[in-house]
Amino acid sequence: MERRASVERRTLESNIFVDVLLDGRGTAKSRTGIKFLDHMIATLAAHSMVDIVVEATGDLTHHVVEDVALTLGSATSKALGNREGIRRFGYALVPMDDALAVVSVDLVKRPYAVVKLKIDGLQIEDIMKEDVYHFFRSLTFSLEATTHMLVLYGEDDHHKVEAATKALAISLRQAISFDEGRGRVSVKGTL
Repeated sequence: MERRASVERRTLESNIFVDVLLDGRGTAKSRTGIKFLDHMIATLAAHSMVDIVVEATGDLTHHVVEDVALTLGSATSKALGNREGIRRFGYALVPMDDALAVVSVDLVKRPYAVVKLKIDGLQIEDIMKEDVYHFFRSLTFSLEATTHMLVLYGEDDHHKVEAATKALAISLRQAISFDEGRGRVSVKGTL
């Protein structure tokens, strides 16, 4: 069974299309008009092994970043179906030159996000600092996951966010993978 989903989000502020193939090869085709966002999506795809297609337009960078995250999370959640048989948990500790990030994910269907990136500047490439935080929180909530994302240290803001994105990708790769012999993913019997 192919774990794939497409989601469209059309508002007065943005027009977003996302397609994900969970058991992919890690390819990304992202056209958002925001270079660093496209870089984050390509990084997420490459290290999670999820194929991701994103087509996005919008009136403001903030709206595009937020709505891409919401749509990407929704498409991933939809592709997971009832989540039966997945590992559910994933975690990673990833270095990127001077930066070190740790991420832990639980695909529990109880949205919660802790995002501490230690970004010093106001902007990373062509995205404002607050939009980077908002991207990860919006993605987590629409994915219906619990995510703890911490940059332990670093000097370069680009490296901090890239390390965090890679750690998120590896965590997701683990969490969405199947665990042979595992049926239900909670002692409650449901997520």
